[in-house]
Amino acid sequence: MTRDAYCLVVNPGARGRGMRRLPAVLGPLAAAGAQVRVEESSGLGHAATLAAEAAERDETVVAVGGDGTIGAMAAAVSAAGGVLGIIPAGRGNDFARMLGIPADPARAAAVLLRGGYRRVDLIGVAAGDGPQQVVAGSAYLGIPAEGAQLAAASRLPLGRLGYQVAGLRALLAWRPTAFTVDTGSAETCAMFTGCCVVVANSGYLGGGMHAAPEADVSDGLLDVITVREGSKLSFIRVMLLAGRGKHTRLDQVGTAQAASVTVRADRDLHAGADGEPLPCASPLVSGTPLRIRALPGALRVVGREPSPR
Repeated sequence: MTRDAYCLVVNPGARGRGMRRLPAVLGPLAAAGAQVRVEESSGLGHAATLAAEAAERDETVVAVGGDGTIGAMAAAVSAAGGVLGIIPAGRGNDFARMLGIPADPARAAAVLLRGGYRRVDLIGVAAGDGPQQVVAGSAYLGIPAEGAQLAAASRLPLGRLGYQVAGLRALLAWRPTAFTVDTGSAETCAMFTGCCVVVANSGYLGGGMHAAPEADVSDGLLDVITVREGSKLSFIRVMLLAGRGKHTRLDQVGTAQAASVTVRADRDLHAGADGEPLPCASPLVSGTPLRIRALPGALRVVGREPSPR
């Protein structure tokens, strides 16, 4: 790989946040004598195509966007055997947060210039016997998926507050749902009526909520968080405590770890991943298994191991 050759793939949407971050990134790269190309993507599929092409040219592929853009590009870069850099420019920036990449674009550019990379896990998801889709941070069903759709379609504030408001709106419309979560072990196979299932590679979700506080992007395992049915007030408590990763102490919240997990629901639901609808499960038809597995060390990403949390 040509260490000083970068292709920045920018998501021009999301109210222009990616484009506004470019000057603070391009300045340091130019000062360091780096070779830089900038490509604007027209959507997630186009971003993935641009990423794959850049990886094949041995450029460091840099995602300038949010979790959806990063997830789509991570899948493409992994398949091409390339290296991914990240400039956070989205609503939530949860995968970048997990990797310890600064939200400030100039500081994120400094991470690129320091070089080095680490291997991190990705997630493979398939509905029934359908093809596998690769995502980065987490896949989920229930209120988080409904809330993410509401947040993406609105002009709610950025970050955790916007996701919390959207989550409250989703909660008000939620109908109790029976989930089955099978991790391949009789001890951790669960059937319950609840509000959500989150299968996480990254610990963060919804603009910084510490949904899976024990998650590690390099351990080859998925963290499974379930929330059983309760009053709407009890779910609000779960949301508030999740901001500090303290919700897992509640009896209403279940946790498990596994290399793979299969989730079913007793009614049609829209699944989500990386802040976007999950195409292979939008909707996930009642009773259809959503098969989710860890892909250990699938991606090389710029940046060294963060300090222990």
